[in-house]
Amino acid sequence: MDCCSSGYDEVFTARQARWFRRRYETHGLGQPAATLADLAAAGGLDGRTVLEIGGGVGDLHVDLLRRGAATATNVELSSSWEEQAGELLDAHGLRGRVTRVVGDLVTDPGLAGAADIVVLNRVVCCYPDFVGLLAAAGARARQTLVFSYPPRHPLVRAGLALLNAWQRLRGRGYRAFAHPPSAMHEVLQEAGLRRVFGGRQGVWRVSALARVDALERAA
Repeated sequence: MDCCSSGYDEVFTARQARWFRRRYETHGLGQPAATLADLAAAGGLDGRTVLEIGGGVGDLHVDLLRRGAATATNVELSSSWEEQAGELLDAHGLRGRVTRVVGDLVTDPGLAGAADIVVLNRVVCCYPDFVGLLAAAGARARQTLVFSYPPRHPLVRAGLALLNAWQRLRGRGYRAFAHPPSAMHEVLQEAGLRRVFGGRQGVWRVSALARVDALERAA
């Protein structure tokens, strides 16, 4: 999928990026990002590597680095976040510990390798091929994967239908999705991960999964 033809740069703008950077600098992580950060940090962060898929300005992986993670890689579909992401890294002295790439990890798997912790915050709902996306994410998680997603109940699906109709009227290719939670977790299970936490933050659902062999070693 080509990120530009799919309308990501039209929907996720530099103006939004400035807002997200300033919000993090003023208030820290919002939800559900704060819960995902706590879940990612549950097994300790010292020396761990992080891969964030669709991290925007990078506030979540910046937070994990500040809490002890060693390095982070961010794979982003939209180029609109990059300037503000760089400013955020500079503000915290983290430029040398983060690699940012723009592209589609599903169609270009060479963009990023494996990491101890893989994070997807409010990302699966923005991508049509959840099987491909979660398979790519799950294959790269050495220890832990955490992600957030919208529930699939009728009210959310109706809201997304209105949003998508609006995007269609504006001539944009971007669409939002409420993918089946059970099917998403099955993809990750097939990648060798087991769900260890499931909960909610407002309208969002959050899950943490651990690699099965890592759980067996810890038992």
